[in-house]
Amino acid sequence: MRCNKKEHGSALNAGSDVNTDLALQLRAWAKKQSALLMIFGAVLLGFLFPAPARLEGLVSLDTLTTIGIALIFFLHGANLAPKVFLSGVAAWRLHLLVQSSTYVAFPAIGALVYFAGEPWLSADARLGFFFLTALPSTISSAVALAATAGGQVPGAVFNASLSNLAGLLITPALIALIGQAGDTQFDVLSAVIGIAKIVLLPFAVGQAARPLIKAQLAKYKPFLSAVDRGVILLIVFKAFAETGAAGTWSRFSPADYLGAMALAGLLLAIAFAALPPVARAMGLKDDEQITALFCGGTKSLATGAPMAQILFAGLPSVGIIMLPLLIYHPAQLVLGAAVAQRYAERRSKAAAPV
Repeated sequence: MRCNKKEHGSALNAGSDVNTDLALQLRAWAKKQSALLMIFGAVLLGFLFPAPARLEGLVSLDTLTTIGIALIFFLHGANLAPKVFLSGVAAWRLHLLVQSSTYVAFPAIGALVYFAGEPWLSADARLGFFFLTALPSTISSAVALAATAGGQVPGAVFNASLSNLAGLLITPALIALIGQAGDTQFDVLSAVIGIAKIVLLPFAVGQAARPLIKAQLAKYKPFLSAVDRGVILLIVFKAFAETGAAGTWSRFSPADYLGAMALAGLLLAIAFAALPPVARAMGLKDDEQITALFCGGTKSLATGAPMAQILFAGLPSVGIIMLPLLIYHPAQLVLGAAVAQRYAERRSKAAAPV
């Protein structure tokens, strides 16, 4: 039985259209997830090519990352508008919930895992999970998700900014406390001095320079965002390259890697499940409940990666310490985007005429 040429051509065209649509969908997905894919790429490169971690001198990774960290915090300081920050001050119950979640509830879970997990996880793996729980919330992601979902944006800006500023002191203090109580030695004074020089001072200089350069910052915003992402990728690459160069990966058991993934996922699930009912019980308004979820349930890679380089400088296991954060970060973005979209759809249905 012969196939009609016209029908055969139509079938070929249909197959070609399907392939084209699939390619376009994959390209669109890759573009949307480009930030996450680049993080995974930096991790993979650090695994495969650890040699740059051994370089010394002016072009060493240590020098480059130190300059990069100072640069991004200068830009963060220059980009923070004091008026926007202060406009969200009044909602004190929202601030209490977000900051308590960030620096009390999360670290309490981290401490429980740190001490109770000793029979199953190495000290470095447990320290990495506690480090994740002690970090401040995201800034841009939390504000963007809150805005998409219909949350209180000034409250999101205030809490995310306050969380990151407070974290410059609170995070190293928490790490020091857990180190003294456990088996990890940690010099909190040196860490605070290092953070003050590399993070806090550039941030303050950026704030002071803001009136002079804010117009230029707005003009070159895409380029500056690329610089910010590039420095984060460099820090991630450096952490994993250093761990590989020291031959440290083989010291850890499969339980450490599986535990990091499972604990990060469980922590995210607990945060997103617990914060909404707690916010309702505290009498927060609907838009404040949304802001509490995205500011109180996220952890910052932009702040965490530079802080890890300062707090754990010289440790060959910095890669495993950062692993829970690198798992939590993309997971919170994926889950956060889905939840924000759900809130937005619910708001649209409620506003639609009956």
